[in-house]
Amino acid sequence: ASILLAVAGFGKLAQQVPTSVRRGFKWGCAVGVFVSAVPSGLFLGGSKELKTYVGQSAWGDIQAMVKSTVPAATGTITVSNFFYALLHPQLWGLSCTVLFVACVLCVRYGGQLLPKNKSYLPPGTEVIVATALATVWSVYSNYQGTVVGEIPTFDNNNSNTTAATFLDGRIRLPSVEMLDIRSVLGDVPIVERQFGGSVVMLMVSATLFAAVNFLSIMGIASAFETEDGVSWSAPRELIAQGLSCTMAAFVGSAPISGSLSRSLVNRMTGATSQFACIINALCWIYLLPYMNIMAPTPKAALGAVIVTAVLKGVFQPKDLLQLQHTDAIIGWATGITTAFTSPTIGFGAGLVFYSILTTIRPKPKTA
Repeated sequence: ASILLAVAGFGKLAQQVPTSVRRGFKWGCAVGVFVSAVPSGLFLGGSKELKTYVGQSAWGDIQAMVKSTVPAATGTITVSNFFYALLHPQLWGLSCTVLFVACVLCVRYGGQLLPKNKSYLPPGTEVIVATALATVWSVYSNYQGTVVGEIPTFDNNNSNTTAATFLDGRIRLPSVEMLDIRSVLGDVPIVERQFGGSVVMLMVSATLFAAVNFLSIMGIASAFETEDGVSWSAPRELIAQGLSCTMAAFVGSAPISGSLSRSLVNRMTGATSQFACIINALCWIYLLPYMNIMAPTPKAALGAVIVTAVLKGVFQPKDLLQLQHTDAIIGWATGITTAFTSPTIGFGAGLVFYSILTTIRPKPKTA
């Protein structure tokens, strides 16, 4: 579906989105990431524990009413959970909160404590140091909060899979099982469950999903182009998304998408070009057999990294603050709507705000 959208010119059309809508959309997504990540650092049981507390309070009744009235306003639930957490510090877990705050400070200001001549250190060393120290502390302090947990491994001895080896077997890649092409294309039970057996409706739904999913990717790419000068091509991104999702189907993976938080963390750790995704993918493949070393890593530490990555963008959105007059109204309205509903609704609302306000905006006087 993404490839068809690229061929049809949807990518070029998407790039014509007004700047005010783009900036507001980006800020709204950043707020969503922020309010989702904070609970993992304040509660031993993470967001699940927070949801339990909220459900047992009057806030839960209000949320139930919102869900029944506006089911698509998922952001409202997340934001209200965040404020409930802030207003009830007596429910916080002491150990995870201390760890969370310490990791935020380490990642935010740790670079200033490193040697001044740190050319030999990779960018984002403070992130690695904070995560490593949190993992060691988790092991030796019998940490009771949520951790990454055991990471599934692959059975390279399975005869149905293929595993590549290098250097006489010293380096062995995880095995990958390819699904049968006929089952991928023909055995699609979701058609019967959700679309009444209509492949046409499935294609329509897939196309809409691809278009909406691309909006988040567009927001991320536009932000990096503005802030870091990393150019991008909408048709290329759409085609890449389509090819990635196609390969994901053949190996039984989830659809491939973009993530603002992961992209910001990637930039924080030194990414400067599109090659970062290839390097990350290769490192993940090669290091997967050894990733259980992160099993005891506290989720509070990982949440701290994500919070630090979006912190400045949430509280000091320079590009959004630069907007003036009607553009400022459009940008902030788009951002708030995105944060309190969903990226899809927020983006659509932003376009509506733009259409209405630009229509009624007085034209500049000419001499």
